[in-house]
Amino acid sequence: MTIEAKTGCGQNLPRLVKIMTDLRSEGGCPWDREQTHQTLKPYVIEETYEVLEAIDEGKPEKLREELGDLLLQVIFHAQLASENNQFTVDDVIDSISEKLIRRHPHVFSDTIVSGVSGVLENWEKIKKTEMPGERESALDGVPKDLPALMKAAKTQSKAAKVGFDWGNLDGPLEKTKEEFHEFEEVLMTAGTQPLDEAKRDRLEDEFGDILFSLVNVARFLKINPELALLRTIAKFNHRFRYMEQEAAKMGQNLKEMTLAEMDKLWEQAK
Repeated sequence: MTIEAKTGCGQNLPRLVKIMTDLRSEGGCPWDREQTHQTLKPYVIEETYEVLEAIDEGKPEKLREELGDLLLQVIFHAQLASENNQFTVDDVIDSISEKLIRRHPHVFSDTIVSGVSGVLENWEKIKKTEMPGERESALDGVPKDLPALMKAAKTQSKAAKVGFDWGNLDGPLEKTKEEFHEFEEVLMTAGTQPLDEAKRDRLEDEFGDILFSLVNVARFLKINPELALLRTIAKFNHRFRYMEQEAAKMGQNLKEMTLAEMDKLWEQAK
C-alpha cells in the first residue's frame, strides 16, 4: 500500500537537518562539534520529561517548543551516525515508517483484529517475527536505562505475558502487605542509628521489594507508576511553595516555624 504524505507535513524537516549539519561542520559551533552519542544521553532524558511536563500543563505553545527540543535530539544523533557512515536521518524515518506499516496490517493490509486487545496481541506476534532468535529470555528487551519504576512495570509485564502473574488484584495487594511487614520486621531488628552497611543493605532490599510490589498493584489497575509519582511530586511542590508564600506574607520563614504551624499551612494548601 502506498502511503502519501499530506501537504505541509514535515516539509520543514530538511531545514532542521541542514542547521544541524552546519552546527557540526568545521566552522560550526564548538560545543556541538564536541558532542557524542554518550554525552547527549542526559539531554534525551531531560527533553523527554520536559515534553511530559508540557503535556500535563496543557499548554500547546510549550508542548510545541518541547517537542522541537526532543526532535533536535533525534536529528543530532542521526547526524552523528551519518558522519560515521552508519545511517542517516532518512534511514531513521524510513525505518519507523516501515515498522508502523508492518505492525498495523489491520490498517495497511487485510488483517482483521478484534478491538484494542487484538491489536496489541497481533503487535506482539509481529515483533517476535522481526527479531527471531535475538532474545534468550522473555525479559529481554527492557531498556537498562529506564527509570526504575518504568523498568519494574515493563519487567513485570513481560513476565506476565508467559503466564507468570497473579490471577487478580488480590495477589499483588496481599504481596504488598507482606513485603511491608517484612520491612517493618527488619527495621525493628536493625537497632539504633547509625546503621551498619549490612543492615542498611537489608533495609534497602526490603524497601525495594515494597516498591516492586506496589508497581505490580499499579499494573493491575492500569496506572503508570512513573507518571503517578511525578504527579504526586508536582502536587507536593505546589503545596510546599504555597506554604512558603503564606509564611512570607506573615513575615516568617519556614525554618523559623514549628512543625504544627507548618502543618496548618499545609492543610490550607490542600
